[in-house]
Amino acid sequence: MKELFNKLGKKNLIIIGVVAVILLILIFSIIWYFVSISPVSKKSEEEIQVTVPLGSGTSKIAEILKENRVIRSKFAFKIYVKLNNVTDFQAGNYYLKKNMNLKEITEMLKTGIMHDPNQLNITYIEGKNIRWLAKEIARLTNNTEEDVYNVLQNEEYINSLIEKYWFLNDEIKDKNIYYPLEGYLFPDTYTIENQDAKIEDIFEKMLDRMEEVLSEYKEVIESKGYSVHKILTTASIIEMESMSDEGRKDVSSVIYNRLNKGIAIQSDVTTYYAFKIDVGERDLYQKEIDTYNPYNTRGPNMGGKLPIGPISSVSKDSIEAALNPNSTDYLFFVADKNGKLYFSITDEEHNKIINQLKEEGLWLEY
Repeated sequence: MKELFNKLGKKNLIIIGVVAVILLILIFSIIWYFVSISPVSKKSEEEIQVTVPLGSGTSKIAEILKENRVIRSKFAFKIYVKLNNVTDFQAGNYYLKKNMNLKEITEMLKTGIMHDPNQLNITYIEGKNIRWLAKEIARLTNNTEEDVYNVLQNEEYINSLIEKYWFLNDEIKDKNIYYPLEGYLFPDTYTIENQDAKIEDIFEKMLDRMEEVLSEYKEVIESKGYSVHKILTTASIIEMESMSDEGRKDVSSVIYNRLNKGIAIQSDVTTYYAFKIDVGERDLYQKEIDTYNPYNTRGPNMGGKLPIGPISSVSKDSIEAALNPNSTDYLFFVADKNGKLYFSITDEEHNKIINQLKEEGLWLEY
């Protein structure tokens, strides 16, 4: 009996010990959590500018906040966001203080309040061109559209950018290119100080962001022998032709397949751009389609050629597709009115798809 009692006693002691350890871990975890969500420094009034890029998820935001020393722990931040079901963080530049707790920080990131009432956000959308951006800058700042175009025509300024950014070169200075920075300004949300912001400063924020994105692919670009200009030009067609992510790499394959065979790309979006018409504004005239223009891939003398330069802003997904097309034999594609893409190898298959879409009422008419 004594042996049995001793055995039971030892088992109970082990159980009690395990429970005690678990309780201690739990208590220390709770203490750690509440300490970790508290302000980094309760007495500090220092404001730190923190930039949250468009499309940033919780992990990325936690990393940014930790790097800027406005939170104690990335892990605690992610736990807090999960426990409190915090969603819909807004991109932009924020002025955060070290004496703010996680509740205050997440509220600012949710509402998009930048703290500085004079600040403005400019959002450049994927697939939009510089004409659109010029209107947006004129709408939000004290600059005019003409001011934007004057900056783009300033050769001294363009040369200074070529010296500053590794991905810019003399290709953007070709006399046939409408706007030298078309396609090089990365689409994102940017915070500017006030309505008196200089156009040059706005452009350079966008170029800084493009440098950040392209640097990820620098080795791939160099190893494949591609020029950045070619990649961004290809990506801009992909951006305009693909309404969904799933078809980008197949659209890319069609472009390269046609280039490799010396066939004209024949993309309507390049013709619209060539004649400075926004897609959806009106239909193209046959005269425009048949006119030579180094942007117009439907015109004469464009067999196996890309447009002379990009025709819109490009997303990271389109850059990725331009660098890594799917391996296909496709030479044609067409989109229905819902944006679904259909690919084919022969002209006969392509025309069959078009006729079928027309019969089903899915043919896109502007």
